[in-house]
Amino acid sequence: MSNGRCVERIFLMKKNRMLGVLGCSIFLTLFGFIASPWAESVMTPQYPNPERFEEDILAFEAVDQATQPPQGAIVGFGSSSMRGWHGTIQEDLAPLTIIPRGFGGSTMYDALHYADRIVLPYRPRAILLYEGDNDMAVQIPLDVYLETFKAFVNKVHTTLPDTRIYVLAIKPSISRWAIWPQMKEANKLLAEACVEDDRLIYIDIAGPMLNEDNEPDPDLFLADNLHLNENGYKLWTEIVRPILLEGELEAEKEHITGDE
Repeated sequence: MSNGRCVERIFLMKKNRMLGVLGCSIFLTLFGFIASPWAESVMTPQYPNPERFEEDILAFEAVDQATQPPQGAIVGFGSSSMRGWHGTIQEDLAPLTIIPRGFGGSTMYDALHYADRIVLPYRPRAILLYEGDNDMAVQIPLDVYLETFKAFVNKVHTTLPDTRIYVLAIKPSISRWAIWPQMKEANKLLAEACVEDDRLIYIDIAGPMLNEDNEPDPDLFLADNLHLNENGYKLWTEIVRPILLEGELEAEKEHITGDE
């Protein structure tokens, strides 16, 4: 074989090898994006823009700068039902240390989007999560809601693999009673997802909120028939506190004494 043809053959072999590597890299990049447990842009077309909460998140960050929250505590995270609990949640769930981080109107996608800023920096040992009320109200498909929840879980556990997530069921309410069937199905999906992972604990606050007619108990709500009143949070405390104490009290003692 002539030197010219030999050089040409070597060049073609190298070119084909480079194309193969390039093609493989492109495939892996694309697959990694699609398979990424928090590929947020995949959910974006379905959900409202999370930037509408930027001022709320900046306010939390300003509080954090003024008084650094404790590491290894429990973050109460979620939408307005969590936000409305801010005033009493620390007392209601004592002696557990709670960092309240609810922002009204948020969805599971907003929780996913902002976890990097107002959850993960605290390195919580546990998260008390309430999201889904608004997802169902804006008609997010159930499969998208579930995948967004799983993306949130994966984001947390990629950074904090031992963090427990206590998942509150979506509550029934008078004002959103028409979409209760979708909420019930979403709750079923959440409960099933929690069974698959010991770090996920589903808490059914929904069933106890129904009266003897199997409808939302009006004594639990404010005048808007959506948000909880004092009675509503008292009921939530009666349900949530024993579960959190069982799972977190020993860890709380270790956290306080520094024996972690």
